[in-house]
Amino acid sequence: MTDRGTEDSDTDRHRPEFHPYHHPAAGWGAAVSVTKFLAREREPFDGPRAIMKMNHEDGGFDCPGCAWPDDLKGLKLDICENGIKHVTWEMTHKRCGREFFAAHTVSELANWSDFALEDQGRLTEPMVYNPDTDHYEPIGWADAFALVGAALAGLDDPNQAAYYTSGRLGNEATFLYQLMARELGTNNLPDCSNMCHEASGRAMQAALGTGKGTVDLADWETADALFVLGVNAASNAPRMLTALSEAYRRGAQIVHINPLVEGGATRTIIPHDFLRMATFKSTKTSTLNLQPRIGGDLALIRGIAKVVLEQSKTDPKALDAEFIERFTAGFEQYRDVVEATPWDEIEAKSGVSERDIRAAAKIYRDADRSIISWCLGVTQHEHGVDTVREIVNLLLLRGNLGREGAGPSPVRGHSNVQGNRTCGIDHRPTEEFLDRLAEVCKIDPPRAHGLDTVRTIEAMHSGALKVFVGMGGNFAAAAPDTEYTYAGLRKCELTVQVSTKLNRSHVVHGRRALILPCLGRTEKDHQRSGVQSSSVEDSMSMVHLSRGMKKPASPELMSEPAIIAGMAAAALPGSATPWQWYVEDYDRIRDTMAKVLDGFEDFNRRVRLPLGFRIKQPARELVFLTPSGKAEFWAPPLPDDGVAEDSLILATLRSHDQWNTTVYSDNDRYRGVKNLRTLVFMNAEDMADRGIREFDEVDIVATARDGSTRSLRRYKAIPYSIPRGNAAGYMPEMNVLCAIGDYSTQSDQPIMKNIKVRVERSG
Repeated sequence: MTDRGTEDSDTDRHRPEFHPYHHPAAGWGAAVSVTKFLAREREPFDGPRAIMKMNHEDGGFDCPGCAWPDDLKGLKLDICENGIKHVTWEMTHKRCGREFFAAHTVSELANWSDFALEDQGRLTEPMVYNPDTDHYEPIGWADAFALVGAALAGLDDPNQAAYYTSGRLGNEATFLYQLMARELGTNNLPDCSNMCHEASGRAMQAALGTGKGTVDLADWETADALFVLGVNAASNAPRMLTALSEAYRRGAQIVHINPLVEGGATRTIIPHDFLRMATFKSTKTSTLNLQPRIGGDLALIRGIAKVVLEQSKTDPKALDAEFIERFTAGFEQYRDVVEATPWDEIEAKSGVSERDIRAAAKIYRDADRSIISWCLGVTQHEHGVDTVREIVNLLLLRGNLGREGAGPSPVRGHSNVQGNRTCGIDHRPTEEFLDRLAEVCKIDPPRAHGLDTVRTIEAMHSGALKVFVGMGGNFAAAAPDTEYTYAGLRKCELTVQVSTKLNRSHVVHGRRALILPCLGRTEKDHQRSGVQSSSVEDSMSMVHLSRGMKKPASPELMSEPAIIAGMAAAALPGSATPWQWYVEDYDRIRDTMAKVLDGFEDFNRRVRLPLGFRIKQPARELVFLTPSGKAEFWAPPLPDDGVAEDSLILATLRSHDQWNTTVYSDNDRYRGVKNLRTLVFMNAEDMADRGIREFDEVDIVATARDGSTRSLRRYKAIPYSIPRGNAAGYMPEMNVLCAIGDYSTQSDQPIMKNIKVRVERSG
């Protein structure tokens, strides 16, 4: 049973296939895929019932997938293919209990595929690793908490522990989690943002005084132009397709900027548009597609800015001079740098012709209101912060900030990843936040910055980190430099994983290990005062309640707030924090949060409004919490990747049938791939130069900054529409190629979208 794959990916029976995709995104393809998935997971009743409750404000639950905002008009089917798969995957009838763990050693499970591990179903009770038998064995909740408490209380230094979280954790659990860590004495709070949008937060904080986007969904509905950079909308934020199709139909211009022209960047049929579904009538989702080289976004945006500044010499309306004068600082220096940047450098470093950049610039110049949106294709580079700041520069030139239909709009990934940061998961907390936390919660929080994700892994390796607690997610699979990360986890004295399903992080563990199973987003959370709701924050700063609808998969499951409280009470026996009192009624947690968190005043009332509430955004009101009190222009030099002549720049990405590290099958419908994940997408001319044909086996060797190499063997090459000198492949399989030391000096993010590789035929 080793290396088990998905039902649709048994390569002994199903040959890998590649057929370029030419159909609309979503539409009947999504409907058929969802139907097959519901049948495979044997959820013909609860699946459709969940669909009717997902993303509803009237007692519904928030989709545990992406962070795209809920429809403002109360749409009854505000759903997408990947959201349905994510929910059905969580609601599966399969169970992974003591009988399963008794039948399989951890050494055996370590050889299973990621799909096979998660496909065992929902975890049902706490388990502890027994090194003598190499099995996970049942443990009671009280004993599990005692084990965690003893390990944490026994540390020589509270900084010998780290507390990781993924984006699925609700706001109330998030607040308790950071409170526990800080009462214990550490700011070691790494999170998935350290690997994803850290660059966005740092850039916007420096430029605008806020780490978040300033627009909301209503702005998307009124913008004249939408620029979408480094986003595979059809897979990463499928509900964005609705906004794009509606924008196109009302005459807005839509520019997609991505090395790959993804399925969602061409046309779509929205499944809840029944007439268009019935008539197979698609809607375009773009008016222009540009394919920069990987990492070429900064140079491309600089080119658009150069055109705008050039036009301003003859057209006074090209710039918003009044806005620049009243609300910005540093314009003259920025203008001088842009004007001095030659076109040949812009073309070479962007990979896009001057003619095509001018076409995009005309769209930007002609629009009264523009939104620029981006995702990890922009941030996971050495120069990610500079690129986001260049995006803000371009917006400032025409006053596209602080008014309807305009502004920066980062596309966050996981459901509540933005809420995690808002509610305290931050290894670099501000003094203001810590002061408020100390005053309200009567603790003395540490002031020194803690460890982020990369530093946490390095600390594991050096022996400086003894205990690792993972609150959701799949840290072992998500992190860079796979073997290095695995070795670090195995050096820990104790690893604790709070999870709904078995995954790689349970079989790559410390000397002692716990699996603590929690409720899913779809399940009812019963506490002493009744069924509880948790709040989440979407990628546009809207906060609303989520309430599960389904009976828990096991009576032994606990909610995430209850698990955190149990660990905290065991580790802090003298604590004055009322941990169990908080868990009895989550309104009590929210009352405390309202006193600590800016923008959460009157939390319990406002979160129960029909659409919840939007956290105040000073920059949207043209209030800039920067040293100058104004929006700051920034003039970074264009980056030089310095790729060797025989090398390529490789970006990791997700397949369509995947959500973060969860793989549903070995298919990638929108890229035309079936029954294959161990592949590399390449430019056809790059393949010809190397004597590589379609489906030839190739070896991929990455060279790190320190000169060390990492490799993958016998991957299959697929010709794809991608600029010369570039390549791409799936994470988490390709995470092994990104060395632990290859992180951005600007954001500390692993540069998983800018890996230098050589690709050669195997053998």
